Amino acid sequence: MILYNLLIDILKYTIAGMGVVYIAFYLFKPYLDKSNSLQLLDLKKAINSQTLPLRLQAYERLVLFTDRINPANLLIRLNGNGYTAAELHSIIVAEVRNEYQHNVTQQIYVSDRAWAVTKRVKEDTLSVVNNAVKALPETATGLDLGKIILNHLSRLEDNPYDIATNLIRKDLEDLF
Repeated sequence: MILYNLLIDILKYTIAGMGVVYIAFYLFKPYLDKSNSLQLLDLKKAINSQTLPLRLQAYERLVLFTDRINPANLLIRLNGNGYTAAELHSIIVAEVRNEYQHNVTQQIYVSDRAWAVTKRVKEDTLSVVNNAVKALPETATGLDLGKIILNHLSRLEDNPYDIATNLIRKDLEDLF
């Protein structure tokens, strides 16, 4: 009987102790959750303060890339008057690919939409250049190639490079 009473007492104290621990846990849980939320918020602020400049720089680089592969700017920079059309074509393709490779890591810091616009403008530029060189005879000069490319771009209703730049800017504005 004494053993039975001892077991009942142990059981009562154990249940009471568990009840106290349970109540204490639920009384302190909101404070623990709030503390955890504040720490998480501080961590996000610290990460954002470090990555925001990198993200801004990445968007800046994409706008610069778009401007640099714009045939109007690219042809002036390359000054292809002394080349044949085939030589200038090779130089343009290499230049666009090099610019793209130089900026490929920026996709880490920009949205998928901004990177898709960047890839699309690169592919469209290469397509325009490739189609233009196919339309010329083998004896054509770099000047002829440049004229065909610029003529094609002037016939477009909207400048694709301006559209790409505006889309990248809009995407950047969505960050804020």
